[in-house]
Amino acid sequence: MSASHERAAGPFKQPKAVWAVAFACVISFMGIGLVDPILPALAEGLHASPSQVSLLFSSYLIVTAVAMLFVGWVSSHIGAKRTLIVGLAVIVVFAALAGSSGSINGIVGFRAGWGLGNALFIATSLAVIVASASGGFGGAIILYETALGLGIAVGPLLGGELGAISWRGPFFGVAVLMAVALAATVAFVPALPKPERPTSPLAPLRALRHRGLLTMGIMALLYNWGFFTMLGYAPYPMKLSAHQLGLVFTGWGLLVAAFSVFFAPRLQARYGTAPVLYANLLGLGIVMAVIAAGVDSPGVVITAVVVSGAFIGINNTLTTQAVMLVSPVERPVASSAYGFLRFIGGGLAPYAAGKLADATDLSVPFYLGAATFLVAIPVLASGHGLLRRAERTAGEGASVVPTLTPVGGAAVTAGPPLIVAVGAHERAAAIVDTAARLARDTGTALEVVHVQQTAVVEEQAVDVETADQARSAVAAHLDRLAAHGVPAVGQILTSVGDHAAAGRALARHAADVHAGTVAVGRSPRGPLAQFADGSFTSALTHTAACAVVLVDPDSAPRPLTTATLAELRAASA
Repeated sequence: MSASHERAAGPFKQPKAVWAVAFACVISFMGIGLVDPILPALAEGLHASPSQVSLLFSSYLIVTAVAMLFVGWVSSHIGAKRTLIVGLAVIVVFAALAGSSGSINGIVGFRAGWGLGNALFIATSLAVIVASASGGFGGAIILYETALGLGIAVGPLLGGELGAISWRGPFFGVAVLMAVALAATVAFVPALPKPERPTSPLAPLRALRHRGLLTMGIMALLYNWGFFTMLGYAPYPMKLSAHQLGLVFTGWGLLVAAFSVFFAPRLQARYGTAPVLYANLLGLGIVMAVIAAGVDSPGVVITAVVVSGAFIGINNTLTTQAVMLVSPVERPVASSAYGFLRFIGGGLAPYAAGKLADATDLSVPFYLGAATFLVAIPVLASGHGLLRRAERTAGEGASVVPTLTPVGGAAVTAGPPLIVAVGAHERAAAIVDTAARLARDTGTALEVVHVQQTAVVEEQAVDVETADQARSAVAAHLDRLAAHGVPAVGQILTSVGDHAAAGRALARHAADVHAGTVAVGRSPRGPLAQFADGSFTSALTHTAACAVVLVDPDSAPRPLTTATLAELRAASA
């Protein structure tokens, strides 16, 4: 049997390709927050009204929205690496042109080109990072989430510092940093295989015929209307310098990142996707109404904007989870269709808000933003049944709820089986083989459960392995065991985003088949990732009715308890 005992790479022990794309992710996620601190300075320096300046958001987001319909088609024809490189090059060129422009109309036009590059980049960055990772995808996902949080939090700070020198500074800063990222991507990211089937440019629009995806898309459109109204107009009533605005939006960005990565998955696990989104949208509506009512009080606006970061972080994560939950189409197609609608909402909002502010007063756009958050609640509720059914059953296509699919024949021996759970990482064979020896020594039937994971980060979702790859992994385990005279059956446990939910699902399956023991290996994801989105092993240990043991090729099996889990986390920290 396999003798590979090598440990999986940690989140920060990744190839240069992963680091190159992660650096580009930081700069890309800075994009919107970088501009916020300079909006008043732009208006003053170019003698433009707030409604004219707001078109920077509209042109950027509307072009991003339309481009989202075609990026899958482009990537499927030229490959993910080339798509990434083209996107980065476009951002470099148009960010530099925006910085050199002398008119607000010129900047608005160049921001549209920037939006095209951004769409090409964001649609492929997560997939490229996962494909380039070493030692399993878990570390790469942590690095991607770190890049996301860093970009959201640091973008306004850097924008404020550069904007205090000149409003041109943030644009040129992005151009220089993205040029560095472009060079690193060209040098270090390997060529990646193209999909077996090219994606049709009409596929995202066709996907919107599905009621669940359309419902979630409209909800996201309304949410982004309110969100980008706040981003586009909140800086003006604050009456702060570019440096001070940078600090305010850095505080906002820190809450967005923290609640997106650490709190949203835990709230979802405890209360469910839809209830958390209902409460969250209500909270955003209240915050926007506070901004509208206190628009003449800079302190009220500043406080409300920073607090909104918590709600926005939760919403960004759970809305994507919900889209993947109800979508009966391939994940890239669902992401493109959803991205199209959400970016359209974000693009139209600043333009409409500007017209309203010019015709009435500055509070009206914020009241409208509050209303769109509240209207999103009944829109989401109209699809509540679809969401609940998808959470409880394995719907066609994708589901956030973990599901088990048999691979191979029926059970080969009578009696309670020993279940071994493994993922798609380099130590899987060694863990299965160690569990097989334990099953043989105890005269127990063996069942191999392969966890097939889909990573969900912000608005992106990517399958880290295909269904065929998962089946091949299980078949390889079964063939290797059969060659050594160990009878076994296999299962694929499919899970989207929520590791703890997968652990609980396996515990239920173990109870259903009356398993005597469930064996797991050390998690390759590390303590940070397990704290962020839940631990498969912890959830399994806490909910399983049978014994859970840690199998390690280098030592004897150990029963897993709460104390043992604490020891393992301390040792791996």
